[in-house]
Order: sequence, then C-alpha cells, then structure tokens
Amino acid sequence: MDTLDELLQAGEAGRYDFAFIDADKTSYAGYFERCLALLRSGGLIAVDNTLWSGKLVDEREQDDDCVALRDFNRAVYSDERVDISLVPIGDGLTLARKRG
Repeated sequence: MDTLDELLQAGEAGRYDFAFIDADKTSYAGYFERCLALLRSGGLIAVDNTLWSGKLVDEREQDDDCVALRDFNRAVYSDERVDISLVPIGDGLTLARKRG
C-alpha cells in the first residue's frame, strides 16, 4: 500500500497499463482503488483469489478474508469505472478494465 501511495504522490496517476493484485485479502479494496488511479484508460487490473476455493458462496464462512473478498467482489461488480470478467480458474481471477 505504501508503494502505491508513493507512486501516486510522485504524480504517476494514469501512467500504467497493468496491475496485478495478490496480497492480503482484507486490503484488496485499498489496493484496487490505488491501482485504478495509477492505470490509464483501457488499462487492466488482474485480481487473484476472487473465488477463494469456493468458500465465498457459503455464508457460514465468516473469516476476515471471506468477508473482505465478498465485499470486494460486490463492490467491483457494481463499479461503473470498470468492465469486469471473472475467470473461474484456480481460486478465481477477476479482470477489470478501466473505462475511458
């Protein structure tokens, strides 16, 4: 998060084509916002583990990672700044293309 903040403070917003997020799940929303700011229009963010071994569909699963990933998926799904595709490979990969 610190590195992304440093890039933004250095005036790097809108200068990147691609970002890959695979870090602590409870911070995905923060990583996504920063990466989106760093991306140019048409840039792509790939977010790993967005199916989390299928645990996200079981509402009995309430650990911090599951709750955070559910919240993240809902937010990205309704985010009008991006077009998304969820690729059901491995633990799930969400691709978000920044709209113009």
